[in-house]
Amino acid sequence: MFVLPQGQHRFTEIAVLDAPGAGGAYHKYQIRKVRSDDDPVFGALRIFTEVIFQNGPVKETDVNGIFIEDLLEICRHRLQCFQAADFACRENEHALTKIEEALHWLNSRTADRQRRGVEGKSEK
Repeated sequence: MFVLPQGQHRFTEIAVLDAPGAGGAYHKYQIRKVRSDDDPVFGALRIFTEVIFQNGPVKETDVNGIFIEDLLEICRHRLQCFQAADFACRENEHALTKIEEALHWLNSRTADRQRRGVEGKSEK
């Protein structure tokens, strides 16, 4: 287990809980509160959530976790809500655009794999 160097770090941290799989990616993450000296429950670890990604191709392992696209859709929805309310700003709009670009490219990759008949398989 290790903590990612990226992230909010003032308030939360992201711990990686497993080893990389055959594709080179990790699958299990934990998002938790950063401990601080000011915290009255300093010794208590507060886990907000665990994120478990798909481990292995769907056609070979069935669905056993979420996909990157799922998290990006949650982030897109949240930013869209901010943009439709009092917290609309230029920075949120830029972040929303980049998330939509990421979704476009991930969906493009999936469509290409479907056309080639290799989606959900351990094939390039």
